[in-house]
Amino acid sequence: MKRRNFLAGAISIAVVPRVAAQTAGGLRKVAAFVGTAESDPESQRRIAAFRQGLAELGWKVGQNVQIEYRWAAGKVELIQQYADELVALGPDVILANGTPVIQALKSRTSSIPIVCALVIDPVGVGLVKSLSHPGGNITGFSYINSEMIGKWIGLLKEIIPGFTQAAVMYNPKTTAYYRKFLQEIASAKKVTASDFSEAPVGSVDEIEAAINTLAATPGSGLIIGPDPFTSVHIKRIANLVREKGLPAVSVHRQFAVEGGLMAYGPDPADAFRRSAGYVDRILKGASPAELPVQQPDKFELVVNQLAARALGLTVPTTLLATADQVIE
Repeated sequence: MKRRNFLAGAISIAVVPRVAAQTAGGLRKVAAFVGTAESDPESQRRIAAFRQGLAELGWKVGQNVQIEYRWAAGKVELIQQYADELVALGPDVILANGTPVIQALKSRTSSIPIVCALVIDPVGVGLVKSLSHPGGNITGFSYINSEMIGKWIGLLKEIIPGFTQAAVMYNPKTTAYYRKFLQEIASAKKVTASDFSEAPVGSVDEIEAAINTLAATPGSGLIIGPDPFTSVHIKRIANLVREKGLPAVSVHRQFAVEGGLMAYGPDPADAFRRSAGYVDRILKGASPAELPVQQPDKFELVVNQLAARALGLTVPTTLLATADQVIE
């Protein structure tokens, strides 16, 4: 069913009890709100993992469950618009991907259960009371923390001769928490303050300008963590760093596949698959307040040897030995 058809009944759905939010045919209604673009191959891989997880638990789309999708494509205005739409629809549960998406939903509903797929620092940004006891309508699976930035810096240090600094690229409008992460890193002194800097961006032109500046500074590297905005432009970023000769590491596997040097982080498809289990439990009566937020337990390292050679870099054999995939 198309989105505009759902909107026609949004007002009437919003005012009836949530137990009546099932469709006329008795289907349970699940919303999937994804912060990235529908056309992104990684986005499709994640949703496929979620649907497979549901199917394995007996939930068949069109038979006993209906899924209503929204794809924000990293755009702040769409995140706000779709959050309004989905809350008005009153689904039984919302699968929400991306911290900005979840923050938008939290400001609009305290009753619709929300299962987070890849949320960053849920306690720190005020989404849940604690990981073990969320205490509200939100639970799910976390993604990265400030320690991950330290690991990315460590990977770049291993490969870049005469390493000077790594810049963290992010959009302040969608992922303001990176500034907090960098402050935490500096205060913990696990990485010296001179090892990193910020590269805030809000447009493709700003992405290109930041990469040009870093590429002109010897010993520099780039970090691209999870962010709906940079995720949408990850292929463009991979092309730019390759053209400019800038070593970079990203949380996104697709970055290395597209020609970037490295990718390291939790397996997002695994988090989406596991999220199906929480959706299943909530549809069967469990409260999100009592389902602990789970942290990632499966990580992937992808090294692009072709990119390393083009950059004139030698990847240590110890690093290659630990990689889950080496692109030759």
